[in-house]
Amino acid sequence: MKKVLSWLNDSLEEFLMVISLVLMTLIMGIQVFSRYVMGASLSWSEELTRYIFVWAGFISVSYCTKRCISIKIEQFVAMFPRRGKAVFKLVNHTFELVFFCYLIPFAVKYLMSAVHSGQVSPACNIPMYYVQAAPLFSFILVSVRIVQRWYIELQTIRYKGEYESASDTGGADRKGG
Repeated sequence: MKKVLSWLNDSLEEFLMVISLVLMTLIMGIQVFSRYVMGASLSWSEELTRYIFVWAGFISVSYCTKRCISIKIEQFVAMFPRRGKAVFKLVNHTFELVFFCYLIPFAVKYLMSAVHSGQVSPACNIPMYYVQAAPLFSFILVSVRIVQRWYIELQTIRYKGEYESASDTGGADRKGG
C-alpha cells in the first residue's frame, strides 16, 4: 500500500498526461488512416480527442503545481536568503490554496449542472459530466499538491535551511537527497 501511495504521489500527473498523449495520438492516427487510406472519416475521433485534451490540460495544472512551475517574479525571490525564499513561497502557496479552494464549489456546480441536464456528447454519446468533471478533479488535486508544497516550505523555515526547498533541488526534500 505504501508503494502505491508513493507512486501516486510521485507519478500520478505524469502517468495520466502520458496516457492522454498516447490516446490522442492513437485516435488521431486511426482517423488519418481511416480518412486517407480507407476513404471513410470517423465521426467520433475528433470529439474524443478534444475531451482527452481538456482532461490533460486540467491535469497539467496539478503537475505544474507539484513541480512548483508557476508565474512568479524569479529575480525578486532570488534576492532573499533561503528562509526568506521559503516565506515568500509560503505566502504564494497560501494565496494559491485560497484561490483553488474558492474555485472548487464552482466546479461542483458546473459538474452538477451537467449531471442534472443529462446532456451527452453528439458523436460519442458520452455523458458530458465525464468531461465536466475535469475542473473539479484538477482543483482538488491542485489543492492537495499546494498543501504538500506548503509543508515543504514550512520545513525550510522551521529548520533554518537544513531542508532545501523542493523547487531548488528538483523535488528532493532533504539536502543531498
